[in-house]
Amino acid sequence: MSSYLGPVTVPDPAALASVQRLCDLAAPYAAGAEADELFVAAMNESNAWHAARSPFFDSLWQSKGRPHLESIADIQRQPFVHANFFKMHEVVSIPREQVKLHVTSSGTTGQKSQMFFDEWTLRAGQRMVARIFDHYGWIDDSRAVDYLIYTYQPRPGLNLGASFTDNYLCDFAPVNRVEHALPSTGTGHEFDAFGAIRSLLRSAEDGVPVRILGFPAFLSFTLDRMRNMGMKPIQLDPASLVVFGGGWKGNADKQVSKPELYGKIAEQLGIPDERIRDGFGSVEHSVPYMECARHNMHVPVWSRVLIRSVRELAPLGYGEPGYLQFVSPFITSAPAQSVLMGDLASLHAPEECGCGAPTPWFRILGRAGLSRNKSCAIAAAELLKDKG
Repeated sequence: MSSYLGPVTVPDPAALASVQRLCDLAAPYAAGAEADELFVAAMNESNAWHAARSPFFDSLWQSKGRPHLESIADIQRQPFVHANFFKMHEVVSIPREQVKLHVTSSGTTGQKSQMFFDEWTLRAGQRMVARIFDHYGWIDDSRAVDYLIYTYQPRPGLNLGASFTDNYLCDFAPVNRVEHALPSTGTGHEFDAFGAIRSLLRSAEDGVPVRILGFPAFLSFTLDRMRNMGMKPIQLDPASLVVFGGGWKGNADKQVSKPELYGKIAEQLGIPDERIRDGFGSVEHSVPYMECARHNMHVPVWSRVLIRSVRELAPLGYGEPGYLQFVSPFITSAPAQSVLMGDLASLHAPEECGCGAPTPWFRILGRAGLSRNKSCAIAAAELLKDKG
């Protein structure tokens, strides 16, 4: 069993008792009044923690009247910070010597977001990922697997969040072999399509399960190259697994739909649809969101999701498109317990999915840089037009 499932302790067990209890909940999709009550208590502790340690958040909190949350409905009154703020400012709620990890977002252009993690925030986030993997049966110590990682090969000085995450995901099954499809050149990273193809062929020949992790664009390009070269489909071990994360980034103009990509993977690699999942997360928030077998991203018990109007930022109901807001009290290293993303999304009731998970799920409708000619701001403007 993964060491990431072990106990983790908050920096101040007295001040953050509810945060500890919330993050100790092992079932990732638990729901109900008791979980809601605990979440609210944990958010109040988190707000007090950051107000006492971050002049920035203290000022923000006071400007909103220092709201004390009484029920889960009050989450919409939680002060939020726009994700872009972290692209322009370095804010922490801990002494610099307590920073365990400093990571940046993996955007290909513009200023990158920066986030600083203390020991608790880092390990609590990793435990969330491990519990979700465990929930889906993806932690398996019984058999070594090959890893094909479609993120940047680690090198000294590289602190990209996506690279860090995808490489520690290799701890959830024993390693037979690891290949990076974006190897370091010494001065940067380049996509090695032929290296990725050789890795897949070798795994198929050896009969070793493959875990494919990282950016979906580069796996799509690999499959296109195989098809253009006239290569026949290969059959990977049925225990193989694909877990995406990080989006299409600078390749959004070449993006294909999930059903099309998942169909290509099943056809050309023999990996069944239920073993192909997308994940969503951000450096600014760090709670993992993973697709269920029906490819919907349910909200785990350690967080809540709101959708806000692109016109006046008012909270919206199920099915209405707007800006995505993440709320979670677990992070102690920076005042990022409530972050408004630049992504457009819609939130949906649990029963609309049908997988059995009792928590709401969200659908991403557009991400910043949706294409080279259509930004998220333009997409938001179109939403406004549609609504009159």
